Amino acid sequence: MGIKKRSSAQFREQLLDVMAQKHHWAWSYFSGPAMTKPQLKIHFQQEYASYVRDFPVFLARIHGKNPPLKVRRMLAENIYEEDTGKLSLGTSHPELFMNMMEGLGFRRCEFEQIQMLSTTRRYRAWLDRISHNADWVLGAAVLTVFVEGSVNDRQELLHPVKSKTRRHIHTKITHHPLVQYQGVSPQAMDLIRAHQMVEAGHRHDAYAMVVHYAVTRSHQDTILAALQKSLDLWLRYREGVSRACGLMKNKGEIR
Repeated sequence: MGIKKRSSAQFREQLLDVMAQKHHWAWSYFSGPAMTKPQLKIHFQQEYASYVRDFPVFLARIHGKNPPLKVRRMLAENIYEEDTGKLSLGTSHPELFMNMMEGLGFRRCEFEQIQMLSTTRRYRAWLDRISHNADWVLGAAVLTVFVEGSVNDRQELLHPVKSKTRRHIHTKITHHPLVQYQGVSPQAMDLIRAHQMVEAGHRHDAYAMVVHYAVTRSHQDTILAALQKSLDLWLRYREGVSRACGLMKNKGEIR
């Protein structure tokens, strides 16, 4: 007799347990006032190369596996927004990212031929592999739950926000580290604006999709293992970026 499948609530809790670990010690540096422009360039170049530039491509691979119509619709809306911005500000998210980089003082050409760190290459290779995987639920779990999610997912699911007001979005922008500490103009922060405009409900949809279509205990186990592997590779990726930036753990200083 097989092991009983977890309930939807139990499975979602275990997914959230993994996401609760999606935090790296160096984030306080990257979101603080001490980072230099050269360090931030390393950070953002690796982010762009690992997933920002090609995130809609990852989603399109999953959509191309012909999941159920309801899932295809959710994925299609996500791809449409990522690649066109037509549900928010009318510009693709990779392009909005580049606008933000220009606001930070970087040139576009500095993001055209990026040399990925070894840990970045391994993380990116995993995202390529999992988005090509025959199991669309597995790909959706990694891309929509893990990559798009954060350590704050449990709180966002417990207290969902249906829509965010202009005042809320304005406050989010003015308190963003790039605006506060790096002097980036709020006008260059449309990527953050777009995220705030379209993210309401996305976290709930991502978890609901994965939980509903994980059909057996074994399938649930495979998805949890994939999320754990994603977390492990992501932590190593962030560690590699931190080392490249010269950050030191638990010493309160930059070497």
